[in-house]
Amino acid sequence: MNDIIELVTGQFFPLLTINTIFLGILLRGIFYRYSPDRNSVFGFFMFGTGVFLLTHLLQGVEISMGFAFGLFAIFAMLRYRTESISIRNMTYLFLVIVVSLLNGVGPLTFVSAAFVNAILCVMVAFGETSLFAPRVFEKTIRYENIHNIRPENYHLLVADIKERTGLDVKAIQVNNIDFLSDVANLKVYYSETPQTTNVASNNQTEAVYKGEKSA
Repeated sequence: MNDIIELVTGQFFPLLTINTIFLGILLRGIFYRYSPDRNSVFGFFMFGTGVFLLTHLLQGVEISMGFAFGLFAIFAMLRYRTESISIRNMTYLFLVIVVSLLNGVGPLTFVSAAFVNAILCVMVAFGETSLFAPRVFEKTIRYENIHNIRPENYHLLVADIKERTGLDVKAIQVNNIDFLSDVANLKVYYSETPQTTNVASNNQTEAVYKGEKSA
């Protein structure tokens, strides 16, 4: 009973509120805006909440900040190795751990914790904008007009991909060539357009374009 009273009258609920609010801002307000993946948002949010609860309630145990951070970082790496996860998603997972640990066991007051969380969210939001770096997307394409993959025909390749896809192509990389089938796997890099505003930067799609082959 005394433990419950201590939780209610202590800093548990204020810090839990801060953690929930800023995880929501980080994941729902920033991450989901550019990568509308509900499963990732839910997983990251619950992961962060679990880290906060465990570390905050273990404050009475002799545990250092470095040990706690390392424990959950290693656990995250091992857990998410079972599924392919992009660098961007791994970065957000790292930020979720940082926020939850700072709020759970960080030597910060209520106001200081809110201020640090706000600064972190502002920096992440700035990093997601084109002011920090242009948003470039990529698609993996199987391309049949193998004549255009020659270095001297690069401009023809870019023009053909632009015409067929309507994308603002910035660069094209030839991954591999299958001379038996006369197709090549290309990685196309293109800049953001009104049609690709809500496309995640790590989204890759595969398309097969069939048309008249050049002699």
